[in-house]
Amino acid sequence: MTGMNSNRPRRIAIALTAALSAASFIAQAQDESDALRYSLLSPQGTARSMGFGNALGSVGGDISTLSVNPAGIGIYRSSEILITPVLRFSTTDGNFLGSSASDNNTRFTINNFGAVFTNVQRGKRYEKSDWKTFSFGFGVNRLADFNRNYAYSGVNSGAHSSSASEVFVVDADYNPDNLNYEGTPAWFGYQSYLIDYDSANGGWYTNVPYWGNLRQQRYVRERGGLNEYFLSFGGNYREQLMLGLTVGINSLRYIREASFTEVDEDNYSSVFDNFTLSERLSTTGVGINAKIGAIYKPVDQFRAGVAIHTPTAFGISETYDQSLLAYTEGYAPEDYLLTAPRNEFSYSLTTPWRAVLSGTAMLGKMGFFSVDYEYVDYRSARYRFRSEDVAWAATYRELETAINASIRNAYQAASNVRAGLELRFEPLLVRAGFGYYGSPYKNYSGGNRLDFSAGLGFRFDQSFFMDLGFRHSRFKQQEQPYVLPTTGGYENVIVPVATLSNNATNVALTLGFKF
Repeated sequence: MTGMNSNRPRRIAIALTAALSAASFIAQAQDESDALRYSLLSPQGTARSMGFGNALGSVGGDISTLSVNPAGIGIYRSSEILITPVLRFSTTDGNFLGSSASDNNTRFTINNFGAVFTNVQRGKRYEKSDWKTFSFGFGVNRLADFNRNYAYSGVNSGAHSSSASEVFVVDADYNPDNLNYEGTPAWFGYQSYLIDYDSANGGWYTNVPYWGNLRQQRYVRERGGLNEYFLSFGGNYREQLMLGLTVGINSLRYIREASFTEVDEDNYSSVFDNFTLSERLSTTGVGINAKIGAIYKPVDQFRAGVAIHTPTAFGISETYDQSLLAYTEGYAPEDYLLTAPRNEFSYSLTTPWRAVLSGTAMLGKMGFFSVDYEYVDYRSARYRFRSEDVAWAATYRELETAINASIRNAYQAASNVRAGLELRFEPLLVRAGFGYYGSPYKNYSGGNRLDFSAGLGFRFDQSFFMDLGFRHSRFKQQEQPYVLPTTGGYENVIVPVATLSNNATNVALTLGFKF
């Protein structure tokens, strides 16, 4: 076989975690990034709460608060029903190997809808009763939006460059039996003629000229979101203490369609032209959690709030499809299209605990200023894998341990701060807000998110209300398109990293009736 580069060792010794990481490149999609995705919550809220930055932990009186601090239900003095449609515009700029690319997405969705029913004591009953109100609410709040398109492309070259096809080499060297199992990295590489065996040196190698000018490009299309169907109860004790409880059923849907392509940019090799690895991941899940909260009002001018969110215990099902299209020129003149068997997998995921502290300064009849502080430890997310096949049980346990260790090593605890202002100029209300969401990444200086919000409210009479909300978010993240071990001859190999700059704008309208 020609086209082999002698600088890369033929035989490599790697740890189990590296081998499992290589196997997950093909066989399954669970990794630390998935755990983070389903733990990074960003309640979309009503247009009202969006307008003042969702800093509503001690404001209350808004259906969005039932997913933040359920004690806010104790602020209600009437019943209401509402709905919030929203338009979302997102743009992602990808920087990879010195080159830039951009993609965008526009989606229509529903942020929330639901109802709150309030029983208010009146007259002599109000004077005699310690509990001034009782309320319950139900509906759905959108906690995260996954809709996004992004792309990046660049030329990988130089003495320490790499190719994604080396993942196939790693798998073939670690476990040669995988050459016969459809869907493994070794099988993909060998059947497509991208890798071959060097009998003289006793090891596998790739035909992809990673030492030349190798164009690498990735395109990703993401869809879906995380919705919380909630049932909340709460009341107002002596106009000073509001208590509330929310039970949430979370519905998760995430679809990712992606492709990764490598092209011999300068026709450096006579046995390789290009290959494209395509994948489709479809994830659905249902989880349950609880939230308990309190708001204390020592004086009319100030409120303080506290809320605790239990972890969400998810049961998740995935289907994962993958195919490889390769053209190796003179070695195998026709294209080779390989399709892996569909991988279906079920597992459990537990997201982190959350704590929210809030304070609100009431500005008389002019409005209020509010601040929320939220603490969440992203390191505490945990996978739990299951298998009916006893023969594979040990491997699943080892994979579970390895990925949970990766979560602890990759992420950290983060602090989120939200601040907002609402001013009343009856019948008009003017709002502005700001949010800072700390980075969950331990070894990456970026990753924090900034939100800028504004909004207007209209109160036409005692029954009908309408709010407009605007929020612009921006954050950066990094992504490696493939993973190689850092031992066994790969110590100096560079796997390029893409930087993604994300910008999203939400425009929401809430229509509601009080009764």
